[in-house]
Amino acid sequence: MSARCQVLGTVPGFGHSISHSHVRTKRRFDPNIQRKRYWVPSLGRYVKLRVSARGIKTIDRAGIDVVVARILARGERV
Repeated sequence: MSARCQVLGTVPGFGHSISHSHVRTKRRFDPNIQRKRYWVPSLGRYVKLRVSARGIKTIDRAGIDVVVARILARGERV
């Protein structure tokens, strides 16, 4: 499963781990993805979303109906 937020589109970032001796090794910064279930009144059903912690805050602020409408407008399945 990909580490991608369905609300914001957040994807992993890449960089280096730097040790005490300053040796750099590749690493991956994954977004904090959570599996959440929301009741969507406009659809009359529950939807399961893979959202980041910041995406959950966006849903709280804008409302689940608005966010789901944006996801459906992009052509993504919910």
